[in-house]
Amino acid sequence: MTRSLNPQSPGIRYQVNGIALHCIEAGPEDGPLVILLHGFPEFWWGWRYQIGPLAEAGFRVLVPDQRGYNLSGKPEARRAYDLDTLAEDVVGLADALSRQTFSLVGHDWGGLAAWWTASRHPDRVSKLGILNAPHPSVAGAYMRAHPSQMMRSLYVGFFQIPFLPETMLAADGYRSLKDALRRTSRPGTFSDEDIAHYEKAWSQPGALTAMLNWYRALPFKPAMKDATVRPPTLVIWGSKDRFLEKGLAEASVALCEKGSVRWIENATHWVQHEEPEAVNAALVDFLKA
Repeated sequence: MTRSLNPQSPGIRYQVNGIALHCIEAGPEDGPLVILLHGFPEFWWGWRYQIGPLAEAGFRVLVPDQRGYNLSGKPEARRAYDLDTLAEDVVGLADALSRQTFSLVGHDWGGLAAWWTASRHPDRVSKLGILNAPHPSVAGAYMRAHPSQMMRSLYVGFFQIPFLPETMLAADGYRSLKDALRRTSRPGTFSDEDIAHYEKAWSQPGALTAMLNWYRALPFKPAMKDATVRPPTLVIWGSKDRFLEKGLAEASVALCEKGSVRWIENATHWVQHEEPEAVNAALVDFLKA
């Protein structure tokens, strides 16, 4: 069962890949393992609507604060956040639970890490679920071919500048981050209480720089000769995403040996918050099939 869904829960820490990763666990200990990876600027709380339903469906659910976030370790070097390292974190968590195979679900940056893990470690990932996140191998080429997407992604370049993004994002009680969550989601998606929980996570010592280092590590993206995604893959995509065009989903699925897209037309980038029942039903059906 769920240890706790208190957003400031101490959870459990696993020593993985040279750092401590804070995790929330739920569901039967002998259930099939599902790892949920959050994105920027969230923490494990971003999966609060999925943890219970997946556990009730019989899955062992593991939800880490990814490296740099909330209560997990925060290495200082930018290279500590490259995609190969993020994938090793995921595999390390499965190793810590003595699981050879697992299903993986990721949103936003967690989705990029999930794509990369599935491409790098196809023998470990049994099924892959992606929510509004492109495969890292298609993002650059897609932006070069679609200037409209490049305009949407200008913030990625800004986040790679040293120091200035931290100053801007932290100003006035993290006002720009709070506004961004609310401006790009449906009204009421993030309550005042939710925002307060996020602010507490952002305020952890070193967290803001560590979170931005995921972007600053992009120039160190490891080479991948074969980006084919071999595990069965379900992409769930909120069609009203203001950050990412739908073409990124299509280009990513084209890399999959067995992939499909479930469009959720009325949802934005924050699809698992806005349409939890639809997302949960789609994930359970896919993961149990």
